[in-house]
Amino acid sequence: MNVSYKWLKDYLAFDLTPEQLAADLTSIGLETGAVERVESIRGGLRGLVVGKVLTCIEHPDSDHLHITTVDLGDGHPTQIVCGAPNVAAGQSVIVATVGTTLYDGDKEFKIKKGKIRGAESLGMICAEDEIGVGTSHDGIIVLPEPAPAPGTPAADYFNLSDDYVLEVDLTPNRIDAASHYGVARDLAAYLDCHPAAGTAPKLVRPSVEAFTPGTGTGVSVDLQSPEACTRYCGITIDGVTVAESPEWLRTRLSTIGIRPINNVVDITNYILHAIGQPLHAFDRDRIAGDRVVARNGFAGTKFTTLDGVEHTLDPADLMICNAEGPMCIAGVFGGLDSGVTDGTTSVFLESACFNPTSVRKTARRHGLSTDASFRYERGVDPNGCMYALKLAALMITEIAGGKLTGAPVDIYP
Repeated sequence: MNVSYKWLKDYLAFDLTPEQLAADLTSIGLETGAVERVESIRGGLRGLVVGKVLTCIEHPDSDHLHITTVDLGDGHPTQIVCGAPNVAAGQSVIVATVGTTLYDGDKEFKIKKGKIRGAESLGMICAEDEIGVGTSHDGIIVLPEPAPAPGTPAADYFNLSDDYVLEVDLTPNRIDAASHYGVARDLAAYLDCHPAAGTAPKLVRPSVEAFTPGTGTGVSVDLQSPEACTRYCGITIDGVTVAESPEWLRTRLSTIGIRPINNVVDITNYILHAIGQPLHAFDRDRIAGDRVVARNGFAGTKFTTLDGVEHTLDPADLMICNAEGPMCIAGVFGGLDSGVTDGTTSVFLESACFNPTSVRKTARRHGLSTDASFRYERGVDPNGCMYALKLAALMITEIAGGKLTGAPVDIYP
């Protein structure tokens, strides 16, 4: 399991270095192997600084180049030839100094001293896409005023800091630590017994006090196989806008090796890795009869999962269905025709606790292994289902818009 050093700090304000953290986690049974440094932008913007354009004149031997002098904070104006149409005197810009390496995919480009059309150039004034902070190439980055002083590292201006990923090897009995909050909880207990100085840090869990049930009628739920489902919670959210997730969310997921998909799906993945509770989001418009039914008994039925693979169901497989047929293999994998897409405007969010033995047998039978089944097979805490649902619902309404419809469903036999 990959654990982000920065993500852990959302729940516990510790002062350990990544290497110290790895050693302490290993000492309490959460064996930690590799510690890998992860740059949010390749190269970490090293060698890039804020500059102030002092002068800007047209290049005598070109109809589109400009010769500028730029204050880089070292007391000596630096001459840089720039081809951007929007460069002008008085601007605060981002400059790649001589010796800086820039990256474009797998390619590298080193800034060197040189001459362009006979004029000396000692650096490069950069556009967004050239340094990885955006996709625009319409012109150079012009910083809003008041801008930082010349010479300020670009990494500081963009609030860029590296993260570290720790590879934690969980034993089968430690599913309680299969999340960032779970690891932070163990670490908090350890630090409480071994305070380096003063009071040990306090464990903090995100609040869901702002959660308020909506009005109207949401999707109904019928749990017909309680022996295979310890608890089933759900909430309907209408009026969502499915789009790309904000940068902080994409970064959190990509840092631990999860590919961002869209804001709704990314939030479900975030909750799973944040607090260990798997979630599943259904497109409400694809829930026939506006009714979710959890049952088994689909012997021989063909079902296609999200990866496009067709499976033949066993009568023991617990399925999450609508009024017409299966939508999801409970606790294992969603179906191809019920998930969230770019056109989704209403979702039904599931937060459940499925029987570990049932999930394990189903996953093995179909040759499937997912982040959700990994946790369900080892036992998810039923007391966390409603908390995770509320936290995810708050995030979806904040990031994807929409509003809650009706009160949460909570079936806890």
